[in-house]
Amino acid sequence: MPNQRQRIRIVTSALMLSNVMSGLDNTIINTALPRIIADLHGIEYTGWLVAIFLLGTAVSTPLWSKLGERRGNKLAYQLSAAMFLLGALLQGMANSMPFLLFFRLIAGIGNGGMVSLPYIIYSDLYPNPYKRLKVLGMVSAFFTTATILGPLFGGWIVDVLSWRWVFYINIPVALISIVLVQLFFKEEHKEKSVRKVDLGGAVFLSLGVVALLLGTQLLGAVNLATALLVFAAAFIFVGMLLLVEHRADDPIIPGRLFKNRPLVIDFALFVLIWAAMSSFSVYAPMWAEGLMASTALVGGMTQIPGAFTDMLGSLSVERLRHRWSEYQVILYTTWVIFFGYLLMAVAPRSFPYWAILVAGMLQGVGNGIMFNQLQVKVQEDADPKDVPVATSFSYLIRMLAMAISSSIFGVILNQHLAKGVAQSHGRITIKMLNHLSDFETRARLPRQLLPEMEQILYGAIHAIFWAGFILVAAALLIAIWARRQEKRGQKR
Repeated sequence: MPNQRQRIRIVTSALMLSNVMSGLDNTIINTALPRIIADLHGIEYTGWLVAIFLLGTAVSTPLWSKLGERRGNKLAYQLSAAMFLLGALLQGMANSMPFLLFFRLIAGIGNGGMVSLPYIIYSDLYPNPYKRLKVLGMVSAFFTTATILGPLFGGWIVDVLSWRWVFYINIPVALISIVLVQLFFKEEHKEKSVRKVDLGGAVFLSLGVVALLLGTQLLGAVNLATALLVFAAAFIFVGMLLLVEHRADDPIIPGRLFKNRPLVIDFALFVLIWAAMSSFSVYAPMWAEGLMASTALVGGMTQIPGAFTDMLGSLSVERLRHRWSEYQVILYTTWVIFFGYLLMAVAPRSFPYWAILVAGMLQGVGNGIMFNQLQVKVQEDADPKDVPVATSFSYLIRMLAMAISSSIFGVILNQHLAKGVAQSHGRITIKMLNHLSDFETRARLPRQLLPEMEQILYGAIHAIFWAGFILVAAALLIAIWARRQEKRGQKR
C-alpha cells in the first residue's frame, strides 16, 4: 500500500488529468469544428459551441465549491468529473446541433467543478505555500502542454477516426481520474456545513451570470438597445444577489470577501490581466494573417512561444518567492506583461513577425508567473473557512473577464471596420475584409485595394491592443500601490 507521500503524488497526478481534459477541450474542438458543421449543419450555432460550455462552467463553479463544503471536496470532484464524462459521451453521440449544444452545457457544468475543485484540494494537500507554488507550476505546465498539443492531436483524431472521438477521448481519462481519487485520496475529516442552503443566492447568481454572458454574446450581433436591456437584467439579478446574500445564513459568495483588502487586490489583478489576455490570443494571429499575408498555421504559431514561456514562468514561481516578497513578484511580473502589451500597442504597420513572438513571450512568462502567484495568494489572504469560495470565485471572475473583454474587443473591431468601409465610398466591403485574413481567398481580392484594406484592419487591431494595454496599465498601477503598502508595513 502506498505511503502518505506516494498517495499525495498519485492524487495530484489524478487531479492534473482534469487540467489535461479541460485544456484539450478548450483547443481541440476548434480543429474539429469544420467537420462537426459539415456533419450536423447549423453553422449559425458555431459561436455557441464555445459560449454554452463557458456558460455552464461559469454558472456552476461557485456551486461546486459549496457542495464541497457540505459533502466533501472528494465527492464533489468525482461528481463533477462524472458529469463532464457524461457530457463527453453524449456529445460524441449527438445527431444534431441543438442536441450537441445541450450536451456541451452538461459538460460545461461538470467542467466548472473539475477545474476549480482541484485548486481547493491542493490547498489541503500542500499547506506549505512554497510547496503549493511548485505543484501549481506543474499543474499549469500540464494545462499549457495540453493547449499546445490540442490542435495537433485534434487534427489527427478527426482525420484518422472521426470528430466524435474528440469527445470520446475524454472518457477513459475522466474514469482514471475518478478511480484514482477514490482509491488514494483520504480526505481529512472536516466539520460539514449544516446551515440552510442558499437557494436564492444560487438562483440569482445563475441568472446574473447567464444574462451577463448572453449580453456579451449579443454585443455587435443585435442592436445596442437589446444588448443594453440584457445587461440591465444582469445588473438587476446581481443586485438581487447582493440583497439575498446579505441575509443568507451560508451565502454562496460571502460579502466578507470584499472587506478583505489584500483579497480584493488579488481579484482586481486577476480581472484586469485576464481581460487583456484575449486581445493577444485572438488578434495576434489575425495580425499575422491579415497584415502579413501568412497562412493560418503561421498565424497560429504566434501563440507557441508564449505558451512555452508561460510554462517556464509557471515552474519558476517557487524560486522567485524564495528571493522576493509576494508583491515584489507581482510587481516585477506586471512590468513584464506591461512591456509585452506596450510592444503591440505602439507597433507600426510594418511590425516584424519576430517582434510579435517577442511580445507573446513576455506576456506568456508574465501570465504563467502571475496566475500561480495570485492563486496561492488568494488562498493565503482568505480566512481558512473562505478558501474554497475565494478559490472558486477567482476562477469565476477570470472567466467572466475574458468573456466580456472578448466581446468588447469584437465590438471595437467591427466599429473600426465599418468606419473604414464607409470612408472607402464603396470601393471596399465588409465581405472583402472577411477574406483578407484567409490566405487562399486573399489572392482573389483586387490587388490595388490591398494596401487600403490592410490599413483598415491595422487600425482596428491597433485599437484593440491599445485597449488591452490600458487594462494592463491599470493592473500595474494597482501592483505599484500594493508594493508600496507592503514596504510601509515592513518598516513598522
